[in-house]
Amino acid sequence: MKSLIVSTIFAAVFGAGVARAAEPFALTSSAYKDGDVWPSKFAGADPSRTNPSCPGENVSPPLAWSNPPAGTKSYALLMQDPDGGNGLGVFHWVAYNIPASKTSFAEGEASKPPNGWTGGKNAIGKTAYFGPCGPSGHSLHHYVITVIATDVEPTLKPDMTRDELVAALKGHALAPASIVGRYTRP
Repeated sequence: MKSLIVSTIFAAVFGAGVARAAEPFALTSSAYKDGDVWPSKFAGADPSRTNPSCPGENVSPPLAWSNPPAGTKSYALLMQDPDGGNGLGVFHWVAYNIPASKTSFAEGEASKPPNGWTGGKNAIGKTAYFGPCGPSGHSLHHYVITVIATDVEPTLKPDMTRDELVAALKGHALAPASIVGRYTRP
């Protein structure tokens, strides 16, 4: 009984008025940790290119996000290789109109035509995930995947480019969450 009283007093004195910070909006993957080198299965190449050889399977990585900010009505997702295009950057994946109720993509889900979300045009004009495959001899490229919580209902027009999407979301982005994977062609 005495320990119960002491515990109650301790909690009242030291625990009262202590506000815990809300967990931040976060993006994770069950296949890799932030900054890890990606397995080759996430790599891919556009068959219309001159040298389409890449050891990958063009499988999109599994992703999950949590703790969105209040007022989130939809999500947008961008995957950029800032090292691509010899430092000018390349967008591999543009997705939006992702309902607020959706908090993940299963492995390979984004490699297929969009279902329940809208695919925007990536660097090769496709509306699905386009895996990494930088030029031979380049050092590891960084693939930044960012999920953006927005206050926009999931009704944006289809086939937008990254720039069109960013323009449509100006003033409507609530918070970003990012994860980085690295890859280079062997």
